[in-house]
Amino acid sequence: MTLIIGLTGGIASGKSTISNFFTSQGLIVIDADVEARLAVEKGEPAYSKIVAHFGSDILLEDGCLNRARLGEIVFSDEKQRAVLNGIVHPDVRNRMNAKQEEAVKAGHRAVILDIPLLFENKLDRTVDKTVLVYVETNTQIQRLMDRNGLSLEQAKLRVGAQMPLDEKKVLADRIIDNNGSVEDSKAQALKILQDWKVL
Repeated sequence: MTLIIGLTGGIASGKSTISNFFTSQGLIVIDADVEARLAVEKGEPAYSKIVAHFGSDILLEDGCLNRARLGEIVFSDEKQRAVLNGIVHPDVRNRMNAKQEEAVKAGHRAVILDIPLLFENKLDRTVDKTVLVYVETNTQIQRLMDRNGLSLEQAKLRVGAQMPLDEKKVLADRIIDNNGSVEDSKAQALKILQDWKVL
């Protein structure tokens, strides 16, 4: 029986660090962000729909999506964000489902679904257990500014576009507190895997 684990967090909460740790433990991790990038590559159905809706202004010279430009539009306009999500999410789900089925057929003990909007999109109903990577809001904003070179206002907009991590805490089966060191967070992640008899 394969345990399906939904891993989530907020932007700049350190979810990727935990996701990479799970991979290093030999677990199958299916990353929604990676699948979303693949789903909008030139020639993919979602790419055509995005260009049809948002126009060619969101393209780079080589015809690829200008992700920064698109981000500016959708993070400051909830309706446009809903349109983009409506185009991309179904394709991403299909891609992830296919990979999950492969892993289950191959007999893996667990599959980690790395999904930033796990609770927002009610995808927690599609998994057996959920893990939240938690960090204080101020830390989250500071990390996002440092990582992406954003202004305070831009960082607040992006963090504000997501469900607050304090709300997600109530919904998650287990929480990894990522306010401390990376080693501490990895130790918490390891304990969860051991408790759930994945390792």
